[in-house]
Amino acid sequence: QVQLVEAGGGLVQPGGSLRLSCTASGSIFSLNAMGWYRQAPGKQRELVAVSISGGSTNYADSVKGRFTISRDNAKNTVYLQMNNLKPEDTAVYYCNAEGVRTTWNGKYNVYWGQGTQVTVSS
Repeated sequence: QVQLVEAGGGLVQPGGSLRLSCTASGSIFSLNAMGWYRQAPGKQRELVAVSISGGSTNYADSVKGRFTISRDNAKNTVYLQMNNLKPEDTAVYYCNAEGVRTTWNGKYNVYWGQGTQVTVSS
């Protein structure tokens, strides 16, 4: 079984910064992409940023230039550095891991973290 454990959410004033982390643990043979999604009250879950094996990254237009995703493959950990936070960034942030195999010939699976609250307010 694979688990994703997130950390780093909290309350911050507009213009402030937060850093989220997410570590995948368990029997992991390979892992393709790790990323972050968010869901605000009354809205659908949306992609924030993703890091794909090989080094490519993708960001939502609303966070480009403010958020940076990075990844430590040796630790199966992904980070999201969030700068210049805005009230509209308030949401529950979910870590996501895709293309996860627990054996060399196993199926590819998707896993989600439990979510961490980010609140941007003065």
